[in-house]
Amino acid sequence: MKRKPAKPQVLCLVVALLAATAAHARSSDRNQPMDVGADQSNCSVSSDSGPCLLSGNVKIVQGTLVINAAKADIKRADGDISYVTMTGSQVTLKQEMDDGSPFNGRANKVDYDMPKDTVILTGNAYVDKGGDTIKSDRIVYNMKTGQIESGGTGGRVNMTLKPKSKPAAPPKGGR
Repeated sequence: MKRKPAKPQVLCLVVALLAATAAHARSSDRNQPMDVGADQSNCSVSSDSGPCLLSGNVKIVQGTLVINAAKADIKRADGDISYVTMTGSQVTLKQEMDDGSPFNGRANKVDYDMPKDTVILTGNAYVDKGGDTIKSDRIVYNMKTGQIESGGTGGRVNMTLKPKSKPAAPPKGGR
């Protein structure tokens, strides 16, 4: 079966989405070319409010950012992307941060509310930023404030926080 390439209009929408997510990620990623692939695309280009759905092996790569999902549903308002919902057995996000540390996230569903700069991971949600991890059924990340909320769905929240590295103390006795 031959894959249908994503339409150029779809690429413009996805570029706008990912440019906003780069605020806490590798700064240079937003200036890199973006590759988007999906088995199918169904996007209205005649209306700002029309649907845009990518489906089947959705893969978005821009610099160090790599997103994999089964579907991406893009909502627009006033010519800009306002909300994106990505779904799959597990949507995965990987990116290198400016300090070189890795960021990895996964969930059954990822919602990105662009006006609020909020990312919501739902369903077996897991985030790992340089070894500090959070696992919960729901994780809400506010990109403006850096605030992370998790839990609240009756399940437990599990976190692992690594201690900061401290320089080795000099040997006692002057030797």
